[in-house]
Amino acid sequence: MGRLLLLVLVVLTAALLWRAFGPGSAERYGSLRGGQRGQVEQKPMIKGPDDDEEFLWNIEKNRFKERRAREEAERKRQEEEERRRRRGEG
Repeated sequence: MGRLLLLVLVVLTAALLWRAFGPGSAERYGSLRGGQRGQVEQKPMIKGPDDDEEFLWNIEKNRFKERRAREEAERKRQEEEERRRRRGEG
């Protein structure tokens, strides 16, 4: 009985190892080594605007430009007010 159990365990182990590391395992489970068989790692697919780095960068850049323009307009307004006050005092 012990020999039969040992034989079943050996066969089961061989079958599991074949399934895990045998032919076709790379397609089933993904390759652990990048670049195998001439495969080139691809960029992840963009699924929406929140995944697109260029889109997000452009939004941030435009917000920065708008904020800079508002700050510049505020600075000019303050300078103009300062000039008016000086003219009124002088």
